[in-house]
Amino acid sequence: MAPTLRPRRSALYLPGNKPRALEKGKSLPADVVILDLEDAVGPDAKADSRAAVCGAISPDSYGPREVVVRINGLDTDWHDEDLAAVAGSAAHGVLVPKVESGDQVRALAATLVKLNAPESLQLWVMIETPRSFLRVEEIASASDRLAALVIGTNDLVNDLHGLHVPGRAPVVPALSLAVLGARAAGKVILDGVFNDITDEDGFRAEARQGREMGFDGKTLIHPSQIGPANDLFGPSQREVADARKVVAAYQEARAAGTSVITVDGRMIESLHVRNAERILALADLIAELASAS
Repeated sequence: MAPTLRPRRSALYLPGNKPRALEKGKSLPADVVILDLEDAVGPDAKADSRAAVCGAISPDSYGPREVVVRINGLDTDWHDEDLAAVAGSAAHGVLVPKVESGDQVRALAATLVKLNAPESLQLWVMIETPRSFLRVEEIASASDRLAALVIGTNDLVNDLHGLHVPGRAPVVPALSLAVLGARAAGKVILDGVFNDITDEDGFRAEARQGREMGFDGKTLIHPSQIGPANDLFGPSQREVADARKVVAAYQEARAAGTSVITVDGRMIESLHVRNAERILALADLIAELASAS
């Protein structure tokens, strides 16, 4: 099963207890906005923030952006009410932190059915603990309702007693394992946040690394990171031009009844054609998103 093709280059966290931030998100060029009820909100503000977030979401309130609500974890006092509130909202997805097993995913999916959540409400989960990384394929394949995995690198580094370093060497094996698990199950996967909002070069380097590893996009903590993320996770002009050449060569070869295809000296196989078609479809979707914003 292939992941649903939709631009998710940039996924910006917005604090659920900040009305101005929730409003500003309606005009930012992020592909996804994640309205946060977890880390951004203190215990005393959980209930009010839940009401504010769900009240801010209507079918058209965020335009073409995908709207996801990050709720509190399964082991918290707020989880059940959060999940019920999002199930009755117009959100596109609900993001559950610290999921560690396929059983938890199946239970969440079953609860959404009991809550009469619309079938369009996607389940997203965070992969952020050592156990979740070791079980990532089990988690990713547990339910058809599960659409996306979101990496939580800060929690992972903390649990490993590791260090945040340029290049992320301490967690590269875990990140690669997560991408493998997501792709094996046909799910979208988004890279974790970059903490220093003043370091654009560092952000670009990490985002480029994530793109090279196969992530579909990156989660963000500041609007200044949206542009670079969109640039790096979207197909470049060169990639689009090359994809057009590959598809054109394939169509010409079919018309001529030959199976031998070359582009700029490269032998082209069916996998290259499928990837070229994916790149062109994604470029078209990004253009549509930009025109609708």
